[in-house]
Amino acid sequence: MAPRSIVFFLLLMSFAGGRAQSKQSGRINPGTSLSPTNQRYYSWVSPAGRFAFGFYQQGSGFAVGIWFVGKDKTKVVSVVWTANRDDPPISSNATLDFTTEGMLLLRSERGQQNLIANAICSVSYAAMLDSGNFVLYDNGSNIVWQSFDHPTDTILGGQTLFAGGQLFSSLTRTDHSTGSRFHLRMQDDGNLVLYPENTGDTSGDAYWSTDTVGHGSKFHLYLNNTGTLLIINGTISDTVYTLYENRASSAPNNNIIYRSTLDSDGNLRLYSHAYNESGDFNVSTLWQAFTDPCAVKVSCGFNSYCTFNDNQPYCVCLPGTDFVYPNDRSLGCERNFSEAVCTGGKENEALYRIQTMKNMKWGDRPYVEAPMSTKEECSRSCLEDCNCGAALFESKSCKKQSLPLRYVRRATNLETTAIFKAGITSLKNSNETDNQEMPLEDVRKTAIVQILLVTLGFTALSCVALGICGIYVFKSRVLRYQRLLENGNLGLNEEVTLRLFSYNELKRATNGFKEELGKGSFGAVYKGVLFKGRRLVAVKRLEKLVEEGEREFQAEMRAIGRTHHKNLVRLLGYCTEGSKRLLVYEYMSNGSLSDLLFRAERRPDWDERVRIARDVARGILYLHEECEAPIIHCDIKPQNILMDDFWTAKISDFGLAKFLMPDQTRTFTGIRGTRGYLAPEWYKNNPISVRADVYSYGIVLLEILCCRRNIEINISNEDEMILSTWIYKCFIGRELDKIVRGEEVDKATLENMVKVALWCIQDEPALRPSMKSVLLMLEGITEISNPPCPAPTSM
Repeated sequence: MAPRSIVFFLLLMSFAGGRAQSKQSGRINPGTSLSPTNQRYYSWVSPAGRFAFGFYQQGSGFAVGIWFVGKDKTKVVSVVWTANRDDPPISSNATLDFTTEGMLLLRSERGQQNLIANAICSVSYAAMLDSGNFVLYDNGSNIVWQSFDHPTDTILGGQTLFAGGQLFSSLTRTDHSTGSRFHLRMQDDGNLVLYPENTGDTSGDAYWSTDTVGHGSKFHLYLNNTGTLLIINGTISDTVYTLYENRASSAPNNNIIYRSTLDSDGNLRLYSHAYNESGDFNVSTLWQAFTDPCAVKVSCGFNSYCTFNDNQPYCVCLPGTDFVYPNDRSLGCERNFSEAVCTGGKENEALYRIQTMKNMKWGDRPYVEAPMSTKEECSRSCLEDCNCGAALFESKSCKKQSLPLRYVRRATNLETTAIFKAGITSLKNSNETDNQEMPLEDVRKTAIVQILLVTLGFTALSCVALGICGIYVFKSRVLRYQRLLENGNLGLNEEVTLRLFSYNELKRATNGFKEELGKGSFGAVYKGVLFKGRRLVAVKRLEKLVEEGEREFQAEMRAIGRTHHKNLVRLLGYCTEGSKRLLVYEYMSNGSLSDLLFRAERRPDWDERVRIARDVARGILYLHEECEAPIIHCDIKPQNILMDDFWTAKISDFGLAKFLMPDQTRTFTGIRGTRGYLAPEWYKNNPISVRADVYSYGIVLLEILCCRRNIEINISNEDEMILSTWIYKCFIGRELDKIVRGEEVDKATLENMVKVALWCIQDEPALRPSMKSVLLMLEGITEISNPPCPAPTSM
């Protein structure tokens, strides 16, 4: 027995020595795992103890990421990378497994699995490097996956942000989920730009850039190991632009680590972490993109601007507005006066007053710009215009704007005069102004008398009010019940939660259906005003036969009654009295995409067209994949795409929409839609799927690119008569410049959008991509192969 014990002991010591050597070298073998509650195995530390990969505390749970390791090994500071950062925090019962297949899997206590890392090739082992890079290797010690290729809000020394790459700010300094406010983009045109989140990423949205437009996709952002931050042209040796040069260090220092982070306040900063003899480190800020916090366009919300008080930034409301939430002044301002029903002209002088401010500017496009000689003339024009909330007088030009205003700023170098329309009496400040003119003792006496009178009056009126309210509630419920009985055959009460309007109420709102906005196959749309002139609406009145009108009415109610998306026109309410059927929508002040493309004096610029194309794609994607039941719109065309105050594209007119059951992908239905935008399967009596909308979107996308209709009969060149056929010829002949007629556009984006459109209008539905794939291709995330020749469009 003794020899066997000795052999077993020697084997055990050999295995233990191997484990210790593996841990010291930083090699992580498949089959190992981490747990947030295991004090020894909650993270994998780099060989020199500079970085750790594993679980760290976030809120009441845990997240998986990479962070600096200081003197206190258990303390997590300066997180530089987070996996699946928008997932909710995980519980303490989760585990992180490095599987034998070479995948990093996060497993919850309920058995759910989230993939952290997975390589295309086979994986032999992993390592947490002293550079802060977590790496997967194959059998030949070649890197097959690394965290450096998937940055979140930080790049470290030796790391590159390639063209097309982005950094997204964290929500706060302690919450490392994706913030909803800022991102840094290394653009394909070579420019490094900071944008507010949820914008169109146009030049008007940017608040900082390097202005390094050049060779496009060869430009990368690179932070070297000596702390120099620069933009390079393909290789490290070819420097294009230096953001910061660390002259204090010409050679790498193992005791100093550098990182560049897009912080939660929207500023890009460069930090150094210098380790001292005690094993801890000192953090210093070496550089930042800008020093003025007010440079961030969204530092203050709508109708407000950023300024300084004792060198501290704070937000100020524009004249005629007050903070929406006084406790959080960054959320913007709203009107502080009641808007009477606007009649226009000189009668507005009794309702409003004009206030002016010097050196102001904002980022929105005016709805009208007219030459005027003086600022007084501009003020009078805004005062008499019901739609004008503010105007900018600059170089004898009056630019009128509706509220709300965004990206408002004030600077001494702006030679402008801002004109604001405010109420005669402010609801918030009128009482305060009166009290300031009275002595303090009189104010106190007046207040006591007012309190006594209000208390007695309230007590006396409460009993009367309760009795009246009881009678009113009883009668209103009886009337409501009777109305429900009358309209009980509608069958919509369980499907939508909308405002029910009376016919007379909508008739008054539209001034007897006086101003017609447009006309469709089932009726006309009229402009209306509700809530005492505070909200413009569009009222659709169905005028066809009862059976057809009822079918369209119920289709539209069910289609968008429970949907809510920024790229769908919002349904506010409806009316059902007898045979009358009306729908009330939000008012779209800038008309339809058809007006913008085919009737406007100037064609929209390229960036605006790209943004509109993506907006429409997001709206259709929501209908196809994100609704409770998939919806086929069946009539996607420029006339049914409307533009709101901020020129955001929204899909409208769901009268021909077709529903699919949750387990249904196709359906048979009679032909519906508009010629020129109909998919071929409509004419073949084949089953219809969501790919019919994809075909219509492809035609619309071609029209957006060229600012012309799909079919132009009155045209001199017969080759250009059918847009899709002509564009395919230009694509094959590499002559896409012809379709934009000399306009300056991003050629790579143009080619990608043309390829997307040509894939969308393929004759076979199976060849068309889904709307999710369309959006990924439009955003440059997915590669696009060359499409085959589409069939001729249907007339």
